[in-house]
Amino acid sequence: MRFFTVFTSLVFLLNFTGFAQRVQYPQGYFRNPLGIPMELTANFGELRTHHWHMGLDIRTQAKENLPVYAAASGYIAAIGVRPLSFGRFIIIQHPNGLSTLYAHLNDFAPAIEAYVTQKQYEQESWPVELKFTPDQFPVSKGTFIAYSGNTGGSAGPHLHFEIIDTKTDRRLNPLLFGFPLPDEVPPVIKGLALYDRSRSVNGQSPRPVALKKTKEGYTLLAGTTLVADLNQISFALQTFDQVSGSTNPNGVYSATLRVDGETQLAFILDSIDYEQTGYINAHIDYRHKQQGGAYYQHLSALPGEGGVAYHPIKNDGVIRLKDTLVHAIEISVQDANGNESILQFDIKTNNPWQGLAANPAKLPAKEPTHFTPQIPVKIKKPDFELDFPAMGLYDSLPIYYRRDLFPLLPNALTARHQVNDPSIPVHLDFEVRFKPEKKIVPELKNKVVVQRSFGSVKKTKLATWKGEWISATFDDFGYFQAFVDTVAPLVNLAGKGDTINVSALSRISFTPTDNFGIIKSFRAELNGQWVRFTNDKGRTWVYRFDERCPYGTHQLQVTVEDLAGNQTTRSWWIKRSPYRPPVKKVIKKKRRK
Repeated sequence: MRFFTVFTSLVFLLNFTGFAQRVQYPQGYFRNPLGIPMELTANFGELRTHHWHMGLDIRTQAKENLPVYAAASGYIAAIGVRPLSFGRFIIIQHPNGLSTLYAHLNDFAPAIEAYVTQKQYEQESWPVELKFTPDQFPVSKGTFIAYSGNTGGSAGPHLHFEIIDTKTDRRLNPLLFGFPLPDEVPPVIKGLALYDRSRSVNGQSPRPVALKKTKEGYTLLAGTTLVADLNQISFALQTFDQVSGSTNPNGVYSATLRVDGETQLAFILDSIDYEQTGYINAHIDYRHKQQGGAYYQHLSALPGEGGVAYHPIKNDGVIRLKDTLVHAIEISVQDANGNESILQFDIKTNNPWQGLAANPAKLPAKEPTHFTPQIPVKIKKPDFELDFPAMGLYDSLPIYYRRDLFPLLPNALTARHQVNDPSIPVHLDFEVRFKPEKKIVPELKNKVVVQRSFGSVKKTKLATWKGEWISATFDDFGYFQAFVDTVAPLVNLAGKGDTINVSALSRISFTPTDNFGIIKSFRAELNGQWVRFTNDKGRTWVYRFDERCPYGTHQLQVTVEDLAGNQTTRSWWIKRSPYRPPVKKVIKKKRRK
């Protein structure tokens, strides 16, 4: 229950006795931030790659540039521009201790837009993070603040909206604040799987159990009793929520496990910290999902789970069958509006659990054989080392190491070393170190990069040197290798020749490329002065002609730099004049005599 306020803690404690007794957040304090009826494409707690969704995605009717309004009175406390993330966003702080965030915006309200543009030119940077005092941009409930859009990591036009506990910076579930979103549809329980908890879940495949829906709820397709060959069991659910009038599969709010009528454990998605959202990989069967399967949400807390979503009432959710009797299982799944679906069945085993066996004394191994959540691990080879931190994994994992025997590529400094594979999620960064197999001159040491790869997925880091060893940190297993990078990035041609007539254009864009795929910086100057190119998505940088590029001839210079510091600079003359579309000649057809 770390980082929780007293208020939200009460919500959790009271939730298990029924939704009617939940502590309520302020109802009706916030308005719909759009001027159209509120419809969702995603809710709070929806499952995403490496994170829970931390707010609401509100439909904008597949359009951009809808007016966005302050959800309540307060002041604009922060504005940011983040490529590949929120894009352009605003945070408003309210007097009740809460804040609201509005993201993927196209443009800000005129006065705000002018201020942000000024700061971008002062800092000579497209990405900015700006803080404000209460007197700079005060707002009332319903004040126009921005236009909706599709900037940053957005996959389509919508408004991302969050409610934040200002003091703790935790994201709260907006569906608990009484927005006008009618919902009478209970969650769907689509699948059930069980796991052998006498061993690690890593490397296991979920054992699916077929279900059927009845008038009373859900039960087993094959009957009411599950006879298991296991005696230490945990369950996982394939489940999602829907709201009235929508078929979108959204995230569920909570799930509770009861055995013989006694609550064992529950997960509830009421508030989440961005620093802890990576624990979703302990909440789902990560390996199954990565290999193309459905999301299964565990009804047990893994050994390395950080206490973010799970709330043990009696135990950690692992069911230990100590006899051959039949035991009643009840799993209830709820949405934020209080709608509930219940799965009920019985379970028994013919192989009762006898308790933990005494482990015979073992001599310490010369080398570690497993990654274990609670213990740091070091792998040491003559030319490769890895330092793995405690709590870097959610469950134990046998160590797999292999060194490639292939001849080195011309720009490679080391062999390729494999440690496990990325089907197992890693929670904390770990360090890899290499001893170079080739001599490298001192002036090239700052051009060494380390690449982690697996299949077509690659991630590259600039290396640091620790004595004669090359070092870098990563957050996934796979293949690791060090290279020297002296190849400068490429800048696409803006047109033919050194002079380009842009009179018929409203913008000019560049998509630089690099051999290792990373553009560290992009800088454009118009007549020797920095000019603002936007970069909301991917690798493309765009300049929309404005008052800083009046009619006439100007010199445009673009400089790009990669991770290793290699630079490329290109220059063009651009001509801009009032544009008149060519007049189409009308050819009169001759009349036939």
